[in-house]
Amino acid sequence: MYIEKVKIKNFKCFESWFEVDFNQGVNIIVGNNEAGKSTLLEAIHLCLTGMLNGKYLRTELSPYLFNRKVERAYLDSIAAKKPIDPPEIQIELFFGGDSDALEDLRGNGNSEESDKARGLLFSIEFDKKYDGAYAELLKSGEINSLPLEFYQVQWSEFSRQPAMARTVPIKSALIDSTSTRVQSGSDMYISRIVKEFLDDKERVAISQAHRKLKDAFKADGNVGAINEKLAEAAKISRKKVSISVDMSSHNAWENSLMTYIEDVPFHYIGKGEQCIVKTRLALSSKKNREATVLLIEEPENHLSHSKLNQLISDISTDKSGKQVIMTTHSSFVANKLGLDHLILLREAKVTRIKDLDASDFFHKLPGYDTLRLVLSQKSILVEGDADELVVQRAYMDANGGKLPIDDEIDVISVGLSFLRFLELAVALKIPVVVATDNDGDVAALKEKYAKYQDIDHIRICYDPEVDKGDLVLGKKSFNYNTLEPKLVKANNVETFNKLFGKVRGLDDLHRYMKNNKTECALAIFSAKTKINYPKYILDAIAK
Repeated sequence: MYIEKVKIKNFKCFESWFEVDFNQGVNIIVGNNEAGKSTLLEAIHLCLTGMLNGKYLRTELSPYLFNRKVERAYLDSIAAKKPIDPPEIQIELFFGGDSDALEDLRGNGNSEESDKARGLLFSIEFDKKYDGAYAELLKSGEINSLPLEFYQVQWSEFSRQPAMARTVPIKSALIDSTSTRVQSGSDMYISRIVKEFLDDKERVAISQAHRKLKDAFKADGNVGAINEKLAEAAKISRKKVSISVDMSSHNAWENSLMTYIEDVPFHYIGKGEQCIVKTRLALSSKKNREATVLLIEEPENHLSHSKLNQLISDISTDKSGKQVIMTTHSSFVANKLGLDHLILLREAKVTRIKDLDASDFFHKLPGYDTLRLVLSQKSILVEGDADELVVQRAYMDANGGKLPIDDEIDVISVGLSFLRFLELAVALKIPVVVATDNDGDVAALKEKYAKYQDIDHIRICYDPEVDKGDLVLGKKSFNYNTLEPKLVKANNVETFNKLFGKVRGLDDLHRYMKNNKTECALAIFSAKTKINYPKYILDAIAK
């Protein structure tokens, strides 16, 4: 059993319907801050448990759960005296697998109205029984926020039967090393994982052992003396007052036990170690009859490189059949677990590396540049390291000394692979500028990028003028249409002779800059004198 697909409507950053499919095994979600990675994990966990941040949502409704744009549109319609229906939140989980336990969940109680689907629906919606009271409130003109007093929380199976935590066949373990959710002095998720790790016989044994604590506690002479003192102080109420171990329910032990690591309470150990322990215990759960989905939030937080390697190794070699849905910013995590598992998330749009025509290319990359493109607000793609340095310096000159990255613009050297990166940029609607040489053939360049010319968030910058000269290097004519000769043209020989510390004529300068691209680019990047830049470079850095 596993989560095949999730659909989310109007929950936090997800406006209208958002949908993503999952692999049966490992899924790695990569996206920038505020892309919705954490919200996606929260939504899945909420639909599987009815809980958010460790509390049942039925009693914790808040307007901040609703997408802000959707909420604003509703309130604006009220103010304009043209009210639209109150917004609703829906989270749907579609399950896959051959287990008989899923058949009870089959039905058309989902947005697709598919009677073949098996899954769960969690919704926060207006309760129609309040139609009359809501109509009166509308007339009063006093609606300034979502009228949550008229809302209801519905948790149901696709079969339209009410969902209950104990009957949900897929369990979730939310593992977030960035924060610790505490309940009764211990992390509630580690406590739950430990409890689920036990079989029925072991749970009974612990319950009995816990019950014996009460007798031992009451028999202690010090406790007896304290209870006598309490009884004496409270005798005016004619009720006996005493302290003891909580045994108010048959499973009281679950709320009072604390997990220890090397005799240290779990919540006192490092967060990185907490993440590893939770993950290993969840992967080792004995309850194989219940599928477990591990929801792991940015495991690279609080983990050293070696510890992160241990954790990723545990996940990648796991044979328990657990489904893993993980968020990360780490190229190390993405590479170790495999790019086939990568889900790229940006502005509620999703793509997978394996679905791109350039899939083979990105598989051969170390992964670093791929994640840089996905995580940038905007990127400028250049051919080589020298181009990158010159573009960075041009941007600094035009923006008071600020580097592009200071404005969340990443300059990325991609070699000759512009088209592969543009395919990814189009799929995720990433604003991208290509700064490229014309290499003496403007017509070929226009043909190469023809499909991108009319895409709003893609700009192709090059010099439309083809320059020629008499210089020959070896048996080949010198290419006057790359960055270095274009820089010389935008300035003069004297500027660069002064910068490089040598006296050369024009041809000698061209030879020197061609043979020492990186050194010359470094000198330009560090120059204290003013440098002029070709127009296509200035166009590339324009905001």
